[in-house]
Amino acid sequence: MSRVYNFNAGPAALPLPVLEKAQAELLDLGGSGMSVMEMSHRSKEYAAINDQAEANVRKLMGIPDDYSVLFLQGGASLQFAMVPMNLRRPGKVADYIDTGSWSSKAIKEAKVNGSVNVAWCGKEENYMRVPKESELNLTPGAEYVHICSNETIGGIRYPTFPKTEAPLVADMSSEIMSRVIDVTQFGLIYAGAQKNLGPSGLALVIVRKDLMERCPEDVPIFLRYSTHAEEKSLYNTPNTWAVYILKLVTEWLDSLGGIPAIQRINEKKAQTLYNVLDSSDFWRTPADKESRSIMNVVWRLPSEELEELFVSEAKKEGMVGLKGHRSVGGLRASLYNAVGQDAVDALVSFMKEFERKHG
Repeated sequence: MSRVYNFNAGPAALPLPVLEKAQAELLDLGGSGMSVMEMSHRSKEYAAINDQAEANVRKLMGIPDDYSVLFLQGGASLQFAMVPMNLRRPGKVADYIDTGSWSSKAIKEAKVNGSVNVAWCGKEENYMRVPKESELNLTPGAEYVHICSNETIGGIRYPTFPKTEAPLVADMSSEIMSRVIDVTQFGLIYAGAQKNLGPSGLALVIVRKDLMERCPEDVPIFLRYSTHAEEKSLYNTPNTWAVYILKLVTEWLDSLGGIPAIQRINEKKAQTLYNVLDSSDFWRTPADKESRSIMNVVWRLPSEELEELFVSEAKKEGMVGLKGHRSVGGLRASLYNAVGQDAVDALVSFMKEFERKHG
């Protein structure tokens, strides 16, 4: 069986060298006679994996010592609740910027137990762009400002991040480690692993240590960042398999030259696809050009019937995951770190032939 070109939005493609190494070590990791999935999370063997995974993340992203790096369960969706529970003190307001489906879900969760100010909302424009800094209606003295740095469904991202007086909090699930960022611009970053870091079932949280001190005493112990920081993400049994794969993925990324190198690769992949999309009126890209994502490229065809045919014919050619999210329809190619230039080249070749036949 040959492997397909995987454009799924998540769970998504993993680097082939990572899968091959995991396969080789599946039954016996490092001479232990066990799979990582069979190890005690209290063992020295697993502690070494956990520590190395954290060290890799710190190295790749340039994370200072005054930030904690946490491996948590519940995905990014649990972070929608943990962020306000930990960072917003009683009677205080948190600012949220609404740029799409995932921002909206974070806002809905934050409103459950406290005050939220929506500083900007792109819903009336069908979430086709991110705001300019001058458009933001931020609250003086807000506890934090929350953004989704890259909207997977709408295919938009912040080319640069807003400078805010309050700590900036970012859901980076669909673009973590895809481009160089300055971690110190953020108070907290979180990301589900299943797009650029590893398999589903794991969330990476990078949080400035002083912000953890805000957490009210009535927050359940398990839902406090400080609980997991004090125990090095081992307060409870972690998703050992996912942390192990994250370690392998970050080693693979480091071998390529780190985040600066993968950013250049990602920009080339995205430009290859956007060049075709911009070449004729057969393809329509709803996202504002200045806000276009390089991770999730979305587009439409003249009819839904053509879009269905496109997905069907592409699958026959070994390309999967090209159907747009069910909430918006259309087409989408997710070009995460593990998706190679060869996959994009195959896709654009197919697109040119599809346009020749149906344009």
